[in-house]
Amino acid sequence: MFEIGGSIMSEQFELVILTGMSGAGKTVAMQSFEDLGYFCIDNMPPTLIPKFYELLQDTGKIQKVALGIDLRSRSFYDQIIQILNNVEDQQAVNVKIVFLDASDEELVSRYKETRRAHPLARAGRLLDGIAKERELLAEIKNQAQLVIDTTKLSPRQLREEIFHTFESGKETPFHIEVMSFGFKYGLPIDADIVMDVRFLPNPYYVPELKDKTGLDQPVEDYVMKSSGAQNFYEQFASLLESILPGYVNEGKSSVVIAIGCTGGQHRSVALTNLIGQRLKKQYPVRISHRDIKKQKETVNRS
Repeated sequence: MFEIGGSIMSEQFELVILTGMSGAGKTVAMQSFEDLGYFCIDNMPPTLIPKFYELLQDTGKIQKVALGIDLRSRSFYDQIIQILNNVEDQQAVNVKIVFLDASDEELVSRYKETRRAHPLARAGRLLDGIAKERELLAEIKNQAQLVIDTTKLSPRQLREEIFHTFESGKETPFHIEVMSFGFKYGLPIDADIVMDVRFLPNPYYVPELKDKTGLDQPVEDYVMKSSGAQNFYEQFASLLESILPGYVNEGKSSVVIAIGCTGGQHRSVALTNLIGQRLKKQYPVRISHRDIKKQKETVNRS
């Protein structure tokens, strides 16, 4: 549910103030703005905003900023409204306040699930803390250009709503990294999908191919013409094409696909390039080869 006043997007410098009820989803929202390319800072004191804006003007490189701010006192509210009015008086900046809200029942449920204490009810009843926070935030909510009710929204749906509102007409910036690696140097700790291609013949044992890599055409030809290689490539690529939409639908911003052989120089490199080029037809893809130079470095040191 949205209550929108005024335009959300602007070609000017964009400053988004993200606030709202504790437990309403600020962490997810901040992560979403970060994925949209906003420079994000959480819990910045309002009195630092003018100085921070001056620093950004000096750099001239940052055009979109999201600041997460908790407003739990009337004086805090008075400060930020005045400060934002002063900043917005400058024609180069467009300030928008985004307020996250949820029903009392839902907020109670979320706090019980996480077993966290409400910041305004550390020694009292949870509902009393929520009621006090609502009272303190009533005026800033009225000032907000965008109010999002997260009562019935999952984290993925909240993310989608922010993307839809602040990047109208654009898709979630989902991207893929396809990486080759050598098992002898350890598994990539950030990999989402790992495939072992050590079942294929190793070009390392072919004298004329030993010092080449999977980036060289003779090595790729050797790998792909070996028994079962083409069938494996087609089935693995088809599997990836069938499951990647699920990652997108679940709100993942990226997926790392790691393809490994013994040293990360021949088989994995050749297949990583082929898989990466194929997936580029549908997604933004970065191809990398983590261990491609390590074999030569080891030889040079010995």
